[in-house]
Amino acid sequence: PKPKKRGGNHQRGAGGQPRNVQPFSDEDASIETMSHCSGFSDPASFTEDGPEVDEEATQEDLEYKLKGFIDLTLDKSAKTRQAALESLKSAFSSKILYEFIMERRMTLTDSIERCIKKGKSDEQCAAAGLACLLCVQMGSGIESEEIFKTLGPVLKKIVCDGTASIQARQACATCLGICCFIVTDDITELYSTMECLENVFTKAYQRDRDTNGVSSTHNTVLHVSALLAWTLLLTICPMNEVKKKIEMHLHKLPSLLSCDDLNMRIAAGETLALLFELARETDADFFYEDMDLLTEKLRALATDGNKHRAKVDKRKQRSVFRDVLRAVEERDFPTEMVKFGPERMYIDCWVKKQTYEMFKEILGSGMQYHLQSNDFLRNVFELGPPVMLDAATLKTMKISRFERHLYNSAAFKARTKARSKCRDKRADVGEFF
Repeated sequence: PKPKKRGGNHQRGAGGQPRNVQPFSDEDASIETMSHCSGFSDPASFTEDGPEVDEEATQEDLEYKLKGFIDLTLDKSAKTRQAALESLKSAFSSKILYEFIMERRMTLTDSIERCIKKGKSDEQCAAAGLACLLCVQMGSGIESEEIFKTLGPVLKKIVCDGTASIQARQACATCLGICCFIVTDDITELYSTMECLENVFTKAYQRDRDTNGVSSTHNTVLHVSALLAWTLLLTICPMNEVKKKIEMHLHKLPSLLSCDDLNMRIAAGETLALLFELARETDADFFYEDMDLLTEKLRALATDGNKHRAKVDKRKQRSVFRDVLRAVEERDFPTEMVKFGPERMYIDCWVKKQTYEMFKEILGSGMQYHLQSNDFLRNVFELGPPVMLDAATLKTMKISRFERHLYNSAAFKARTKARSKCRDKRADVGEFF
């Protein structure tokens, strides 16, 4: 018999047809090209110590790659489109690309609309995330309003479509809330968007309550996203509308504190804290009738010790509800500090906290970079114009690699020595207590 040839068919599929190993059908796009986006997640990667690079050439190279990704959002392959959307998301979340996007905003809008309308679940989620970042990059203005006029009806349709996947509806609900928060000056559009989100999360109130608790369903993640997006929009509503919403929802939200899902309990608790904060801003003598029952529920969640719940979940729940209980009972908020570059931002109220958390969910690791450089976000958090630092100042602020190495080595030795001492059976146990 003839000896078998090694590697003869390693690139052929069934029927002798050649197997397509390239992720994209476009000849100019390859795996190597896609891998360049891995550096986008860390803006510091562009400024590491090393030889000086030509910034203009680097920017041109980046824009060339991004043009290729924009073209690939129209590819026939769903995987190719999704990969291109994810690459654009990585770039938009970690770089300010206002001028580049301004020239191509209509092309990007059309691509996003097409992917949301005709794509499957994962592609719709990626497209909705890109739509959020597109509006974050553009900020509030006429151009952003045009984008939202195109994408708003599409997003609302997916959010309200019971046949669409839960993940796609969830992503579109978040996108709808953030984009509306950024661009909407029309009060009727704001109310219309809030009503769309209300129609989703209020279904959590209507669940069958045969038991004392609220039963969990696969729609819970959608209800959580819709509730948080609605809460974000409530922070920019006129006070008369805020009063109406408080009267409508304040006595219903406590029922969600009994939900089986941890994220729903936390979302309901934080929304309650925010509603109480807004209510007391509008009326210093605000009085809630069922205060005793509500504080009892919140205190139970803040000290929950149920064994059937994971330890991590219990710690997270107790931490959140201790703050919520303080907000409802004592009108107090534990101030948090966020560091970004040489600046500091203090989060001192629930409105600011909810806004920060929503944008952090979208921007991820790029949040600090955008707080430093994005004019829109700096206006939202009242940070003023971006702080301009020259190269010399940045160099003095930056620790060299050698100094970092020395510091890490010293810390490692001290840590090892301390651990060895604790593990030594001959050590006097009494001195550690």
